[in-house]
Amino acid sequence: MKLLWLAAAAVVAMAQHAGGEHMHKRFEEPEKWARNFDDPARDKWQMPGRVIDALALKPSMTVADVGAGTGYFTVRLAKAGVAKVYAVDIEESMVAYTKKRAGKEGLKNVEGVVATAAAANIPEPVDLILIVDTFHHIPAREAYFKGLAASLKSGGRLAIIDWLPGGPMGPPEAFRFSPERIEAELVKAGWKKTGGHSFLPNQSFTVYGR
Repeated sequence: MKLLWLAAAAVVAMAQHAGGEHMHKRFEEPEKWARNFDDPARDKWQMPGRVIDALALKPSMTVADVGAGTGYFTVRLAKAGVAKVYAVDIEESMVAYTKKRAGKEGLKNVEGVVATAAAANIPEPVDLILIVDTFHHIPAREAYFKGLAASLKSGGRLAIIDWLPGGPMGPPEAFRFSPERIEAELVKAGWKKTGGHSFLPNQSFTVYGR
């Protein structure tokens, strides 16, 4: 599948010029991005069912899907039967799109949250924070993840799925981080790796706690 990421050379130059090791890109026009993010072909390599199973969700849990986009994982988490899912995104149009999508699908356990680049703005501590394909977009990650700890309940988990270096799809190589690099950054921000999974062909999948 040809992903829109591959047209991002100008974005790379802009982010590097700004001195940040993150990919600065706007995701407006959710209807346009939905053709990419929710392409049925994505299911083959994203394996959402296996990801949901690996997260070992319980009905009492509250979950935050940070970088929710068009709700690819948000609606699946909601359908898994958790108490509440916060669809968190810095694009107000994406949050509105996901809320509308959840409404159409009869999902009453989805709440939208408009975040900023510096903070997720999750309204209450949650049991699980899921961040998919968004880690490399976050600037000032040490400060961001230090602050994110306040949004997690005691014993809660942070799950990060992001693009592996050298894969056939995803962002430019400058914004792909090895699992070891991600872990080093999280440890510096006060997190501890508690688990991980290797079944995704194009992405790392690691789990952290405080």
